[in-house]
Amino acid sequence: MVAPSPGYSITIRVQAPATFTATSDLAAAVAQTGAQVTALDVVNSSHDHMVIDVSANAANTDHLDEIKAALEKLDDVEVQKVSDRTFLMHLGGKISIEPKVPLRNRDDLSRAYTPGVARVCQAIAENKDDARRLTVKRNTVAVVTDGSAVLGLGNIGPEAALPVMEGKAALFKQFADVDAWPVCLDTQDTEEIISIVKALAPVYGGVNLEDIAAPRCFEIEDRLREELDIPIFHDDQHGTAIVTVAALQNALRVVNKNIEDVRIVVSGVGAAGHAIIQLLVASGAKNIIPVARGGALVRGEKYDDPHRAWLAENTNPEAFSGSLKEAMVGSDVFIGVSAPNVLDEADIESMNDGAIVFAMANPVPEVDPIAAAKHAAVVATGRSDFPNQINNVLAFPGFFRGLLDASASDITQEMLLAAAEAIASRVSEEQLNPGFIIPSVFDPTVAEAVATAVADVAQR
Repeated sequence: MVAPSPGYSITIRVQAPATFTATSDLAAAVAQTGAQVTALDVVNSSHDHMVIDVSANAANTDHLDEIKAALEKLDDVEVQKVSDRTFLMHLGGKISIEPKVPLRNRDDLSRAYTPGVARVCQAIAENKDDARRLTVKRNTVAVVTDGSAVLGLGNIGPEAALPVMEGKAALFKQFADVDAWPVCLDTQDTEEIISIVKALAPVYGGVNLEDIAAPRCFEIEDRLREELDIPIFHDDQHGTAIVTVAALQNALRVVNKNIEDVRIVVSGVGAAGHAIIQLLVASGAKNIIPVARGGALVRGEKYDDPHRAWLAENTNPEAFSGSLKEAMVGSDVFIGVSAPNVLDEADIESMNDGAIVFAMANPVPEVDPIAAAKHAAVVATGRSDFPNQINNVLAFPGFFRGLLDASASDITQEMLLAAAEAIASRVSEEQLNPGFIIPSVFDPTVAEAVATAVADVAQR
């Protein structure tokens, strides 16, 4: 069974006999299902019974049902209510808008709104650049999706994508004080998406494209970068690439290898894989083998997708043409942004000594991290319940903070590399070890370091 996670957290209110062992009996029943008990709270008590809230972390939705059933089997225990704590967190949404200025009297109203606001409107009409200084544009990002590639859920549509975009906006505010707003579009037509974002652009200082399926996401990003004067950042590509390269820089320090010398296998050549490989090349990597479902991409083969064609022409210098499992033999680094359980323990054992494994498919990685750790020197995942979580939240809040502070109009490869180096630098030589190659997402210095690095490049 997958380990219990706060993502499947439940609180069950039960009525139990007023005995000395009531709470311990409840805890034992839950623990026997493999769940993790997180709290036992007595809500009400009388001479003959108690009402107790039992909170626990489960592994999946079926496990939640098992916990409830286990409690119902106890003698004289009645389940009164079941609350999914994740759903409770999302009730009414996770973000809101609040005014930054007080509106206490008519004087305040006359300046914030009519008639005083007209003077500000006229100033912007005469010089549109003043919108960055005098409106929310100065600190606001649009989080844009069409709902076509949400997490590992696929094409679930704009309404179902909204909770993710809300969460993204909350992270922007929490970690970098950037005001972000979800823009979930009810269209998956490339031209229509481009047209809508261009029409919305006057309000925003930048656009974060999110969960748009490849290859459409590439054209949307490229066109918007060409046609708008604000930075366009596709987090699934560039955020993932930044944090992956940052983690790899430190992992290579752990195993005492150089990026120019290692053989890197990348499983998955969609948006994330393509961007990771581009940034690895920019970082100095010489021997990268990109692997799709059908095997390694090889120079000279014909690929309809221009992004795959670029990868084939600019990587895999050995012209390796086998499967993913065959590519693993004698490799130094594995980076997975593909599918669950495509590798096993034997595949990791076939790698060189001092192997590095980044199995980042979510929620189920490309290989069991515990099995991988038996043979690899460093193992990282995209999950929060294993060491070395490669999480985009380390990159995008600070990255946009830097872009907005510098009034940047574009994003360059140099900015991406600067952000990766800034993240890597937050792990000192004293802190560095196989289980700590990347800083915590709650490290308050990360966003500031990334923002400073990106703003410095933008201003240059």
